Amino acid sequence: MTDVAAIEARLSALAGRGVQIIDPRQTYVAPEVRVERIHAGVVLHPGTRLQGARTFLGPGAELGREGPVVAVDCVLGERARIDGGYASGAVLLRGASAGSAAHLREGTLLEEEASTAHAVGLKHTIVLCFGTLGSLINFCDVLLAGGTSREDHSEVGSGFIHFNFTPWGARGDKATASLVGDVPRGVLLRERRIFLGGAGGMVGPREVGFGAVTGAGQVVRKDVPEDRLVVQPPRAVDHAYAPDQLDAAEPRARRQVRYIAQLHALLAWYRQVRLARVPESRADVREVMTAAIDTLQLCVAEREKRLGAFLKERGVEMPKLVAPALACPLVLAAEEPYVDHVEWVRGLGAADVTRCVEWLRAVEAAVIDSGQL
Repeated sequence: MTDVAAIEARLSALAGRGVQIIDPRQTYVAPEVRVERIHAGVVLHPGTRLQGARTFLGPGAELGREGPVVAVDCVLGERARIDGGYASGAVLLRGASAGSAAHLREGTLLEEEASTAHAVGLKHTIVLCFGTLGSLINFCDVLLAGGTSREDHSEVGSGFIHFNFTPWGARGDKATASLVGDVPRGVLLRERRIFLGGAGGMVGPREVGFGAVTGAGQVVRKDVPEDRLVVQPPRAVDHAYAPDQLDAAEPRARRQVRYIAQLHALLAWYRQVRLARVPESRADVREVMTAAIDTLQLCVAEREKRLGAFLKERGVEMPKLVAPALACPLVLAAEEPYVDHVEWVRGLGAADVTRCVEWLRAVEAAVIDSGQL
C-alpha cells in the first residue's frame, strides 16, 4: 500500500467510527496513531495533523476550528478543543480549550472548562477548573487555581509573561515555579478568584493568594497575600554583576519544595478521588484521568530535576522528597451512572470539603517536612 493509500485508509477508518473529517485532502493521521483512540463525534478541520501513539481524542473533541493544528501525543477529553497551533504531550479535560496559535508543550494540564485565547504558550503549566488565560501570554511553570464556575474564575490578562528563568550561576536555572492559589482549597471549587492584570508579568518563584488582584502594566516581584489589590512600582537597580555569581539557596529552595508538595497533593486527589470515582464503563474518562496523572508525575520529576541542579551548584544536597501514603477520608466508589467531576465536587457538604482540605494539606505538609535542607 502506498503512503497516500495508507493515509486514506486511516482516514476512512476514522470516518467509519463516526469522526467528522471536514476535508480529508487536508488532514493527516500518522501511522502510529491508533484509530481506536479517536472517538465518535470528534471533528477534524482542514489542516489537522495527528501524530504520536499516545494521541487520544474523546467524544466531541475538536481540532482546527480557527486554523491548522499539529497535535502530537495529546490527550483531549470530551468536547475539549485546540483551535489552532502546535501541541505536544498536552492534556485537556472535558470542555477545556486553547485558542488559535496555541503552543502547548509537555506538562500542560488544563482541567474542565479551563481556556486560553489566542497565542498562548504553556509548558509544565497546570490550570485548574475554569481558569482562563487571555491572549499573547507565556505562562510556563505555573499552577493556577481559584474560582467556582465559568462566570467566576481566576484569570490572567492578555500580554502577561511568567519569567521562569534566572541568570545566576554558570548556565542560569529554572528553579522558579510559581503558585497562584493552591491545591488543597482550589480543587474544591469554592475559593475567590484571582486576577493577574495584563501587559505585565511575574518573576518566579512567586505565590499569589486567593482573592488577590494585581494591576495591569506591572511586573510582580513580591508575593501577593490573599484578598489584596497590588500595584508594585519598579525600582531602579544599577550595581556590579558577575556572570557566575549565585544567589542563596533560600528562600527559593523552600518555595520549590512547597510547589512540589502541592503537585503531590494534586496527584493524591487524582489517584484517590478523580480516577477512583470513574467506572470501567467510562473508559474514555479513565483514559484522560490516567493521562493527567502521568502529566503530574512528569511535572514532579521536572521540578525535582530543576531544584536538584539549583542546589548542587550551591553545594547543597538535594533532599529526598517523600509523598506520604495518606488515604482520602471520603468513602468513594466507581458508581453507575458516572456523575461528572465538577457536579460531584459542587455537591459535597461542608464537612466533607473540610476533611478533603485537611487531607490534602497533610499530604503537602509531609512532603515539605521531608524536604528540609
